[in-house]
Amino acid sequence: MGNAVIRFWEGKRLTGHRLMANERKRPRSLTERLDQLYEFDREPVSENRLQPGRYFAGLYAGEHVAGTEFVIGALFVGWGATPRDIFFGLLLGNLMAVLSWTLICAPIAVQTRLTLYWYLRRIAGPAATFVYNVLNAVLFCILGGCMITVSASAVRIPFGIPAQTNWYPEDFRFVLVVLVVGAVVITLAILGFKSLAQFSSVCSPWMILMFFAGGLALLPGLALRTLDHGEIRSIADFWTIATQTIWTGVPPDGQPSIGFWHVAAFAWICNLAMHVGLSDMALLRYARRPAYGLFSAFGMILGHYGAWICAGIMGAATALILRTELSNIDSGELAMQALGVAGIIAVVIAGWTTSNPTLYRAGLALQAVTPNWPRWLVTLCIGVVTTVVACFPFVFTKLLDFVGYYGLLLMPVGAIVFAEHWIFPKIGFTQMWADKKKLIVSWPALLSWGIAIAVAITLEKTDTLHLFFLFIPVWFLTVGLYILFAAFAGARTPTLAAEDRPPITQQPPPKKQHTIAPSQQRKPQTAGGSLLLWISGGIALGCLLICLVWPLWIFLKGPIGYDERFDFFRRGLIWPTLIYFVSGTYWAIKRESSSQSN
Repeated sequence: MGNAVIRFWEGKRLTGHRLMANERKRPRSLTERLDQLYEFDREPVSENRLQPGRYFAGLYAGEHVAGTEFVIGALFVGWGATPRDIFFGLLLGNLMAVLSWTLICAPIAVQTRLTLYWYLRRIAGPAATFVYNVLNAVLFCILGGCMITVSASAVRIPFGIPAQTNWYPEDFRFVLVVLVVGAVVITLAILGFKSLAQFSSVCSPWMILMFFAGGLALLPGLALRTLDHGEIRSIADFWTIATQTIWTGVPPDGQPSIGFWHVAAFAWICNLAMHVGLSDMALLRYARRPAYGLFSAFGMILGHYGAWICAGIMGAATALILRTELSNIDSGELAMQALGVAGIIAVVIAGWTTSNPTLYRAGLALQAVTPNWPRWLVTLCIGVVTTVVACFPFVFTKLLDFVGYYGLLLMPVGAIVFAEHWIFPKIGFTQMWADKKKLIVSWPALLSWGIAIAVAITLEKTDTLHLFFLFIPVWFLTVGLYILFAAFAGARTPTLAAEDRPPITQQPPPKKQHTIAPSQQRKPQTAGGSLLLWISGGIALGCLLICLVWPLWIFLKGPIGYDERFDFFRRGLIWPTLIYFVSGTYWAIKRESSSQSN
């Protein structure tokens, strides 16, 4: 948003968080320390708190290389997709998702520096904002709970806890595992954006390699069962395995198969609420430029494209190894068969890195309707609810349908904000007219949202249009209805002077020069500290190379002795994993402190 939003909030900056900072009191209690974790809940992010691009790369890679990728990638196998549908459909759909983040969400986030949850209040009024934020928080709680359930499905394996296949927990030990995993997720979400980004930056390179390692290491086993000569010698051999053993194009009995456009559409709408629905304004408001939306490609191409393909390979191979239906295998069992104990760690961490930002968004959403509560307290309460939801794995069994409906329910609000932010200035309407008129209820926003949802449900229930294809007509319908209704409600009335009307673009303010007292200056890093930094970084990089080269060697070595090599790989992968996390975490912490001192 433009300078008008900045000026609007200028008089509101002395919130409880700022007063504590101005008092310059050293926080003594845990509550006081938590209150200082300020995340610009109700005002634009200041220029000195913008974050570098590497944080967004790590955050998107960590969030979208998730434990659920094991589920989704394997489900494509069971849905009856073909290799052509998977390789080209997923590519198209994920590229459209990246463009949606870059061209729709990121520009609005960078110009306003606000969360969607607070910007919506000025556009649609308190009533619509309350409805949206509560619905958003509930859906995010369910989604975050699903991610925690995925992590718990892996932790249960070493303890001999059976798979939870019903909608309710069947073993109290599973509930205990969920509570422990949920506690970690809540803690990281409370710490805020920067902690989430740093955690994901360490985890995401290794997690991406785990998916590719599992796929590469299991392909020779599929070749032994599919090809006459028992090894992959060309692209044609791989395509034969993909067609005959993995993505066979045969759907379950009584169910229709999916095709190229279904796969492409699902890849696009999988995160519809985040990009077209603008929920990721909560993250991208920290970006320095709108082009930072391109960092979503680290999640879409490496995660939703590469990880889904590798998960499909692992799922098909695991079903053959265990001689069971793919639907009977959960994420933890699949990862354990492919990667051993390292696979269990991969599912746990993937669940964490996805549920953490989800819970962070949910906390910000409810923060906008609980103005007297600090963000950490709202996030804590949301986290408790999310953890309770995770104890009941009902969403896990209906994940893909939930993702479709959840995006469809929230997306029309993003269309309303898009119309007001970009279209209203071009057609002479007043931006934020509801706020200027002091409206509690913006009936154009609520009515256009409600009609869009009703039309979408009608089209889906009457089999007029598949769930995955509904978002495009519903988005245009919402934009058209909102412009029409807003015109009747007074958006054409000039309630703002021309010079006060917020501009479409905003240049970032010049950086202020701060004078640091000698007592506050950080000491330069010593040569010994710098040497340890480089050593730890080199060890971490070496461990990542082992995780890449080892499965590649298994893939290239051929069928002779494959079973022994693969078994040794599964048992030994845990060691470079543990060394990586120790050295990589040390490197990340020291590198951050070094950059701050400079």
